[in-house]
Amino acid sequence: MRTTSLGASVVLAAALGLVLGACASGPKPRPEAPVTAAASADGGVSVDAGVSEKPAAPPPAPAPTSGAQKDFLRAVEIARRGELTAAETALKALLDHEPKLDYAWTNLGIVQERQGRADEAERSYRKALALMPEQEAAWDCLARLYVRTNRAVKLEAELRDALKAREDSVALHTALAFVLLQEKKHETAANEAKRALKGDERHVRAMQVLAQVYYREGKFELARMVLENARAIDADDAATHNALGLVHLVLKARPQALESFKLAAQLRPDFAEARNNYGAMLNEAQDYPAAVTELEAAVRAAPDFASARLNLGNAYRGQGDFARAQAEYEQVLKLQPSLVDPYFNLAILYLDLEPQGLDTLERYQKSIAYFEQYKSRGGGDDRVEQYLKDARKGIEKEERRRERERKDQLRKAADQEKADRQKAAADKQAAADKQAAADKQGQTDKAAPVAPAPEAKPSKPPRSKRSPAASAAPRSPAPAAPASGKLATDGK
Repeated sequence: MRTTSLGASVVLAAALGLVLGACASGPKPRPEAPVTAAASADGGVSVDAGVSEKPAAPPPAPAPTSGAQKDFLRAVEIARRGELTAAETALKALLDHEPKLDYAWTNLGIVQERQGRADEAERSYRKALALMPEQEAAWDCLARLYVRTNRAVKLEAELRDALKAREDSVALHTALAFVLLQEKKHETAANEAKRALKGDERHVRAMQVLAQVYYREGKFELARMVLENARAIDADDAATHNALGLVHLVLKARPQALESFKLAAQLRPDFAEARNNYGAMLNEAQDYPAAVTELEAAVRAAPDFASARLNLGNAYRGQGDFARAQAEYEQVLKLQPSLVDPYFNLAILYLDLEPQGLDTLERYQKSIAYFEQYKSRGGGDDRVEQYLKDARKGIEKEERRRERERKDQLRKAADQEKADRQKAAADKQAAADKQAAADKQGQTDKAAPVAPAPEAKPSKPPRSKRSPAASAAPRSPAPAAPASGKLATDGK
């Protein structure tokens, strides 16, 4: 089976602009069990490897047994399962009773954003920040939302104004570093991340942003070093492991990349980006059932995550499931009409698989049409021309097959017509021969003498049974015969 333009490059695409993980968390019930909200998906603009699961300085809290904290954890767990409507209902109910729970507002924003209600999500993030101006998770989610909605410049100005009043804010410096990174202002982004680290040298999120700057600048070893420092500080941060996977991948350490993505997905099952990256690598290994498991989970966690849907389509195609693969590719085009890769993948799908009920020539023609759309929209995969040749050869082969089939049908029809004529002639001759034989027999019968009919002998009448009365009657004597030579007289 042909590979698409994605495969390994899909994982890199996540590094180059398709990653957004869970944004917020609540107070931890205990240090070894952090609680995170459900992941949301990036619209294809940020270079990121996910977000730290924990707030900058979560207040200590006992294990949840009742009350608001227990309700919060239950709502987060519902969101993790992808039950967004139920999660939103639970969070709103909680906030009706406890409106000052800043992390509940942030998680509500995440759920609303995943449902496609960006305006409501922004209001929720800002309510969280009004309650807790230094909540880094809310700033991080707000920054991502502004970047995805093409308002990065506006938020940059807002963050700079806020820093005038709070110059030592680690959360603000980190959010600004992230926004600048998306604007490709790498040097200033690195400076802001370093300012955040100056305020807190163990700030994992700032390390992750700084590592992304180095990644974009091609300083992969430096990025790896920063991420390994972050991992040493917090070995359970899934975003760090996902980012390390991306760095390992570009350093051609594929086994390490695979393990990093796998670990990130295990640490945070709702981390859509980690599961997408892990699934993409499983696709490369042609382990399509396992890839489907990971990528379906990514799509459940982030329904608008175009990269995950593109990879899921590839996994379905690997399993030979034409209809599901086609549906995923078409959904990607609805989510991001400007993407060109779905056209390439649709072309490969029609080239490789034979859906039931689709005419072969029409299938190849659709493949060519999608390749042409891919090229016209700026797609530059160097395999396209060869694939176009394959499709055209397929058309020629099918046309030759049909021509042979047509000629065979014509030959068979001619042979059948000839056989029918021969049979009709033979039947006609047989009928004529039969009639001639009958006519000849008739003439012979007419010339032969007629034999006399034999004389009929009289038949004896049947002997009748006598009645008892008749057999008892006396017989009358028979008349005596006259004597010979003498006549009778009356007297002596």
